[in-house]
Amino acid sequence: MSTPDSSSFLTMLPTLTSPTPGVPAAGLNATSCLEWEQAHHMLFHLGNLSLLLGLLIPTTLGLHMIALRLLLMTGCSLFIAWATLYRCNLDVMVWNVVFLVVNFMHLFFLLYKRRPIKIDRELRSVYKRMFEPLHVQEALFQRLTGQFCTIQTLKKGQAYAAEDKTSVDERLSILLKGKMKVSYRGHFLHNIYTNSFIDSLEFRSTEMHRGEKFQVTIVAEENCKFLCWSRERLTYFLESDTFLNEVFKYLIGKDITNKLYSLNDPTLSDKAVKKMDRQPSLCSQLSMMQMRNSMASTSDTDDVLNQILRGGSAGSSLLTFSRPRSVFVSVTC
Repeated sequence: MSTPDSSSFLTMLPTLTSPTPGVPAAGLNATSCLEWEQAHHMLFHLGNLSLLLGLLIPTTLGLHMIALRLLLMTGCSLFIAWATLYRCNLDVMVWNVVFLVVNFMHLFFLLYKRRPIKIDRELRSVYKRMFEPLHVQEALFQRLTGQFCTIQTLKKGQAYAAEDKTSVDERLSILLKGKMKVSYRGHFLHNIYTNSFIDSLEFRSTEMHRGEKFQVTIVAEENCKFLCWSRERLTYFLESDTFLNEVFKYLIGKDITNKLYSLNDPTLSDKAVKKMDRQPSLCSQLSMMQMRNSMASTSDTDDVLNQILRGGSAGSSLLTFSRPRSVFVSVTC
């Protein structure tokens, strides 16, 4: 097999490097700069400076995304003015118009997300007292209260729940206005005040046991207004939001603790009960459930009730009680 010699290979080079006869190869090389152009107009440099400043904004700045979009829009606007007035370059102008529109849409979305949320006047107190201290954003609170809950009213003397009749699986409520009384077979247990859960104990104690009834009677002492969630829809919503689920666990636990203190010490004034704000513990929550379930399942209910109302500390004693389904539990706190 014959191979071309070096002389024949060299004769092919001019045809590869200079396809057009008489034109030097350097003249066809567009990347070579024989002479630099003069600097562009000041608008061009200001546009680039605006882009540079936008990229240098630290992410730790609270409004860094809004500031970034504003500076990018400023740079695009300067490029449009430069390309239109001084360069008459259509493609540069069109591309920067596209960039300007895209950044404007992003800016509008960011401002829309930061718009002030208007919470209903009746719910403002609940948000300020219960949810805002736990860093729940107004938009999240609006989602929580705007989709699957209602505001209901009870006149003085009307019952929110009747023992052994009302199901605990239907709702969870927060008292917005008024006062309610909790009793068991005619014996007063404690009051429920504004910005407190009405049925937090039943909500917590029946999470694993559905189909149970209220073991106490809850009656409106005054004209009352309360925020009511559908329990099933609320549970489904909380499962999709881990943060809000933890917030509800904390709030319900604290509410049970406050009811425990008011049940242990019936001499507490209304003002003192309203100001109670203690860290909830598992022990105190279980103790409260033990008391109510003990009264509901023990044959000698009057003796149990009198023992509780005498002020015996349930948080430091051994409570033995029987739940429905004949489950016996002893908890030492």
